[in-house]
Amino acid sequence: MLHRKNNGTKEAFSRYSGLKAELDRDLFNGNWVEVETRGIAVNPHTYNFVDLFSGAGGMSLGFSQAGFMKTFSVEVDRDASNTIRANFPDSRHIEGDIRDVSSETVAELIAARSVHVVCGGPPCGGFSVAGLRKPDDQRNQLFKEFVRLVAEINPLFVVMENVPGIMTLRKGAFYREIVRAFAAIGYPDMSVRILEAATYGIPQLRTRAIFVANRAGVRNPYPLEQLAKENYNSIDSAIDDLKDLPAEPLFNHEWTKHSKRMEERIAQVLPGGSLYDNFRDAWKRQYKGVPSMAVKENHGGVHIHYELNRVLSARELARLQTFPDSFIFSGTMKRAYWQIGNAVPCLLAENIALALRPALKEVAGLD
Repeated sequence: MLHRKNNGTKEAFSRYSGLKAELDRDLFNGNWVEVETRGIAVNPHTYNFVDLFSGAGGMSLGFSQAGFMKTFSVEVDRDASNTIRANFPDSRHIEGDIRDVSSETVAELIAARSVHVVCGGPPCGGFSVAGLRKPDDQRNQLFKEFVRLVAEINPLFVVMENVPGIMTLRKGAFYREIVRAFAAIGYPDMSVRILEAATYGIPQLRTRAIFVANRAGVRNPYPLEQLAKENYNSIDSAIDDLKDLPAEPLFNHEWTKHSKRMEERIAQVLPGGSLYDNFRDAWKRQYKGVPSMAVKENHGGVHIHYELNRVLSARELARLQTFPDSFIFSGTMKRAYWQIGNAVPCLLAENIALALRPALKEVAGLD
């Protein structure tokens, strides 16, 4: 919901703020500790990680920026896999159904190395508020493949990311099933917290449920929030320099082409409003001066620019997800939209990874 402050600026409040507070008060979800991640020294390549359901690599990039070395990743989508291979040429990648990844393949890829963290985000189509929230969606059960591979790899820590809607599916029964499944393979006291990406400097309002568990008997680390609402980074601080540039496909700076009639219709959409009454999370005009609304893939029907009568380009969305301009997405424009919209914001993943470093130093004895 968007509210206007007395000074004329706009402030956004997460629809999940109540759920976040409830989780943080829950005595049975109390095995976590907050870590100030600003100033944590990064000793590159001290720790190894595996990225499951990697998508285009938002989590992989964030962990890499925090000094972790990727051992391998798994992703079924062809375009996202091509993006991973192009941007992470030094790591191994499996393109295919995670259910087909065998124990032998995992052992071969890991070889004699220790894996300190397994991270990833099982598909959220059955959980998302933007979707139909089908409790029996087969994608909801892919977390079991995540659990299976964690059991095979035996990392010190597990980080699983998903949409907050996962917490209320089947009145919380699905969330509890996830926690029990990890406890059964040696990761008791799993915690889950809802993090707001904008509090870590990401120019976007994006809430995520972050599950953390470990087999070392320590509290599960989470990054301490860094910014208050009044200091959030705005959408225009991230993308304003792109608004007058022509389309450039090689840079992913391209957007859905609009007819003259469509441009005239878009021109009538006010900030916060949508081109279509039946779209809750797409075709919305963004507010200038505050973070963007959550980036969604929406197959080209993405957010409308705060000033221009067009939707945001793929590169503009990538900036809102804190991907660097050097990170190029493979495939068509619409496939780039899909990859970007489904990614974890890189800066959020980096802060999650940095929060793990002090605990890893304590339990693994490495810098």
